[in-house]
Amino acid sequence: MGDSYIILKTTALKNGSLRHDIHYWIGKDTSQDESGTAAILTVELDAALGGRAVQYREIQGNETDKFLSYFRPCIMPQPGGVASGFKHVEVNEQEHETRLYVPFARSSLNHDDIFILDTKSKIFQFNGSNSSIQERAKALEVVQYIKDTFHEGKCEVAAVEDGRLMADAEAGEFWGFFGGFAPLPRRAPVEDNEKYEETVFKLLCFNQGKLEPINYESLLHELLKTNKTTSLQERKSASEAAEKLLSDDNRTKTHVIKVIEGFETVMFKSKFKEWPQTPDLKLSSEDGRGKVAALLKRQGLNVKGLMKAAPAKEEPQAYIDCTGSLQVWRINDKDKILLPSADQSKFYTGDCYIFQYMYPGDDKEECLIGSWFGKKSIEEDRVTAISLASKMVESAKFQAVQTRLYEGKEPIQFFVIFQSFQVFKGGLSSGYKKFIAENGIDDDTYLEDGLALFRIQGSGPENMQAIQVDAAASSLNSSYSYILHDGNTVFTWTGNLTTSLDQEVVERQLDIIKPNSQSRSQKEGSETDQFWSLLGGKSEYPSQKIGRANESDPHLFSCILPKDIFVWVGQQVDVKVRLQALDIGEKFVKLDFLMENLSSETPIFVIMEGSEPTFFTRFFTWDSAKSLMHGNSYQRKLSIVKGGGSPALDKPKRRTPAYSGRSTVQDKSQRSRSMSFSPERVRVRGRSPAFTALAANFESANSRNLSTPPPVVKKLYPKSATPDSSSAPSKSSATASLTGSFDRPKSVKDGSELEKPKQEEDAKEGINTMTSRVESLTINEDVKENEPEDDEGLPVYPYDRLITTAADPVTEIDVTRRETYLSSAEFKDKFGMTKEAFSKLPKWKQNRMKIALQLF
Repeated sequence: MGDSYIILKTTALKNGSLRHDIHYWIGKDTSQDESGTAAILTVELDAALGGRAVQYREIQGNETDKFLSYFRPCIMPQPGGVASGFKHVEVNEQEHETRLYVPFARSSLNHDDIFILDTKSKIFQFNGSNSSIQERAKALEVVQYIKDTFHEGKCEVAAVEDGRLMADAEAGEFWGFFGGFAPLPRRAPVEDNEKYEETVFKLLCFNQGKLEPINYESLLHELLKTNKTTSLQERKSASEAAEKLLSDDNRTKTHVIKVIEGFETVMFKSKFKEWPQTPDLKLSSEDGRGKVAALLKRQGLNVKGLMKAAPAKEEPQAYIDCTGSLQVWRINDKDKILLPSADQSKFYTGDCYIFQYMYPGDDKEECLIGSWFGKKSIEEDRVTAISLASKMVESAKFQAVQTRLYEGKEPIQFFVIFQSFQVFKGGLSSGYKKFIAENGIDDDTYLEDGLALFRIQGSGPENMQAIQVDAAASSLNSSYSYILHDGNTVFTWTGNLTTSLDQEVVERQLDIIKPNSQSRSQKEGSETDQFWSLLGGKSEYPSQKIGRANESDPHLFSCILPKDIFVWVGQQVDVKVRLQALDIGEKFVKLDFLMENLSSETPIFVIMEGSEPTFFTRFFTWDSAKSLMHGNSYQRKLSIVKGGGSPALDKPKRRTPAYSGRSTVQDKSQRSRSMSFSPERVRVRGRSPAFTALAANFESANSRNLSTPPPVVKKLYPKSATPDSSSAPSKSSATASLTGSFDRPKSVKDGSELEKPKQEEDAKEGINTMTSRVESLTINEDVKENEPEDDEGLPVYPYDRLITTAADPVTEIDVTRRETYLSSAEFKDKFGMTKEAFSKLPKWKQNRMKIALQLF
């Protein structure tokens, strides 16, 4: 506590460059000279590394989340100092000292925080009544550390809840260390943090040794002088000026973060009204690695291994078993049509599809349900696809992963599931046909005996696609191979930058697109006149090598991963909120919280707790035993800490999938993954009993593949999960409401057929409900005459009808701007400021205030 420290965190990014974060930590008892020296040395360290690091000032007890994330389970500052004027605190290791890790007094306790009391035979965790589940769970990690480090894993653990009186044995024992129970005082209503929230943004320029304020109406990027080159001495002086500014204003808990042009953090950029899209600058990994190595070597440290080159690029992995059962439906006229297995990989760009894939997981059968939107599909079909797919997920008791995909933005998991995939021009749905007829658009739907050009792509027989493009020479590219046909005249064209594997994929796609026709091979540069004639003559086309984009670095917000977004939903989340998970992911993309300019067509996956697929868990240190235990994160960790620290000993109860029938998961040693590249191998997908049972719920009688016999189903859900009111014990109204929101299993006659009329009504009702929800997202331009209007001409509604949990919600409003429908008086009452003042706040702060008021 009497010292200051500098911490360098170097991260190797996926693009091969290095990112440096430098933190200087100031203990609460450190001297002002020492803290100032730490700030200056941090600037010098940054300069030695190339001047691109982000620098953070960390004050004991008010550290940034980024800094705290480096230390597991937490930092535990010690009294005294090293080689300074502070006296070392000697610890008697023979005798255990009872510690509270803050001053040992009742006055240290409060209702907002969590405290750990470490005694000789027991560790107490006191949970303030206002603390969150996440905070309590995190504190248990510290308890586990103390137990293992200072008690050799041999002591009791007790959780004491704020408000429990002496009647509770463990609470009584805890309060005994403080002389008995007495109520804790409430904190004053105004805190430092609240004062800080009201602070107006100020922009100051450090010029010739002085801080000069810059006046502005709106904080714009243009206010920063990007053409100014700063010297090392100027950066040191600016650091000293920042320290003095905080000292003069007595802002002891304020963070200081120093950023360099071109390497600004998202937090910094979010303060500005707009930030232009700029190319990411990067420091050469070899250059950065060398500077770090030289720096550490001068300190006498071993740098062996630090100069290793970055690993070579590898093909992306799917992390999903591709030997499962696939079923595909095409959307048509607010319904879905089951495709025969021969056509389930043939999609049209004007149509929408639903696919359902069931496959063996590590120890249970997994399910993936998705919707795919063609580039030219109509909105009505998209709404229907989302509605029907969501209904399937709900009937699977939310234990299936749901995804929403757009043509051209599919993740690798999609391609390896289908293995061979084709996208044709045009569409077959009645809605698409009607749309092009009403708008005078030519119907270019693919015809087998017509003229067509296909671009062939993929990494091998297990991941290959044929995409129909315009039949013109400008559609060619030297990095790809193509198939061109006009009736029975067939050509294959291979670009100069293709490989032998690309040519093998062409032959395989040719067997699907034109299986009974003889083809003529064309090599780039030696094409025949007939080939060019079919394409309308020669023309310019791209001939540069197309490189594969690097996998980006993951962030954990609602979990953003390389070109994908994962929304993870806890088991205890309300059913209504679960149904909104996909909308939440889309809203996250639209608002662009990370300022990465994400495409609105970015793939979104909705993951339910307990049903996490491997392609999600691979980004974490995942313990499936912990994830399968019941209860929230705090309850699970408390069970582990009390039980000896080994999750395996807790024998958690397994969650049985709602769609599970007889287990179809084979032993890993017996299951053969479909990864053979042998051209003689014919891959056949089978239907597992569980897959057939679930699929039967969504097939119409007139659309079932007649070659497949109707499934024999005795019970769709496990007995313990059946919502049967006649046998279930009485429940509270909330539980009954939750249970009632799930579809009940349909009755079965003679074990051969499921009743379907009610299902079809439910499906139509689901479509109507989803359509109403989507229609409500638009603002009604014709304001009703009898509704009051605000200054902007928008209708005004009361707060209790605008919140996300409203019992009688307003329809026909823009749900992303709920706050704009409040009256000026009610807006000021709720937000504590005018609408004009609110509009000038950064987007992130607006969103945080809206979340707190249930208007987000």
